[in-house]
Amino acid sequence: MKFHRAYIEVTNVCGLACSFCPPKEQPTSTMSLEFFESILRQLQEYTNEIALHVMGDPMVLSNLTDYLECALKYNFKVMITTSGFYLDESRRSSLFHPSIRQVNISLNSFNKNSVSRSFETYLEPILSLCDEKLARKSDFFINLRVWNLDEVHSESDFNEKLFDVLENHFGLEPLASMISGERQSVRLASKVLLHFDRYFEWPSLQNSLSGNGYCHGLSKQIAILADGRVVPCCLDGEGIIELGNLHVTNLGKILSSKRSCDIVQGFAHHVAHEELCQKCSYKERFNKEVLS
Repeated sequence: MKFHRAYIEVTNVCGLACSFCPPKEQPTSTMSLEFFESILRQLQEYTNEIALHVMGDPMVLSNLTDYLECALKYNFKVMITTSGFYLDESRRSSLFHPSIRQVNISLNSFNKNSVSRSFETYLEPILSLCDEKLARKSDFFINLRVWNLDEVHSESDFNEKLFDVLENHFGLEPLASMISGERQSVRLASKVLLHFDRYFEWPSLQNSLSGNGYCHGLSKQIAILADGRVVPCCLDGEGIIELGNLHVTNLGKILSSKRSCDIVQGFAHHVAHEELCQKCSYKERFNKEVLS
C-alpha cells in the first residue's frame, strides 16, 4: 500500500473560527516531536510526502523548524497549509527550509473571520513571502487558495478587492477574465499560483446526503490526528473513523485491519463502507474524475 501523501496534524490549533470550517470539538493537542519522529519512521515505506495539516495550522508552532528538520532527516517532502495569519518575518523564515515542497495559503480565512487587522495588513506578509521566494529563486510552490467559486456563497466583493491587489503587485492582466468558474490555477509568477475552487460541505453524520462512490481515502491518502488516531482522510478531523491509534498500535497493523481493508475494497467497487463516507459529498469530485 502506497500513498500519494500522508496528512499529519502536528497541532489541531489554528487560532481562528472560519465559518467554512466545522467547530473543533476535540481537546487542544500538539504532537510531540518525539512522537512525530516515530510516525515518520513508520510512514517511510508508505509515502515520501507529508502535509502537516488536518484541522490545525502548523504555523502556530514556534518550533516548526524542528519538525521540518525531522522530516528532512527521513527524506520527506512537506506541504504546509496555513491561514496566512501567522506569517510574520520570523515564522516565514521556516518556509524556506529544504524539506518544503509547497505552501498553501487559504485566503478565504480573512473574510470568514471577525478580525481586527485590515485586508492590506493581512496580505502584506503573504506578498512578502512571495517576493522573497522569487528573489531567492526558491524551488517550492506557493499556492494561494481562493475556494469560494459558489453562487450561493458568492464572494465577488472580496475577490474583486483581492484581484486588484494581486494584479498591481504582480503586474498582471485582469484576473477576472481568466476565471472559468471551475477548479483551476492561474499563474501569478514562477511557482506562485492562484488556485480557484468551490466551497465544499464537510462530511458529517448529520448530513442528509447519503450515497456510495469512489474516494482517495486509504488509497492515495491517510491522515494522523494530533492525538495519534489514524483516519482514512484529511476531512475526518474529529476522528469518527478511527482505525487505530499510533500510541497503541503500529501503522502496519492498523492498515491491515479488517476495517481498513473493508474501506479500501469498498471504494475499489465504488461502495462507501463507512457511514461518514456515505454522508460525504466531497467524494463526488473523485467520481467525476473517474467518469471523465
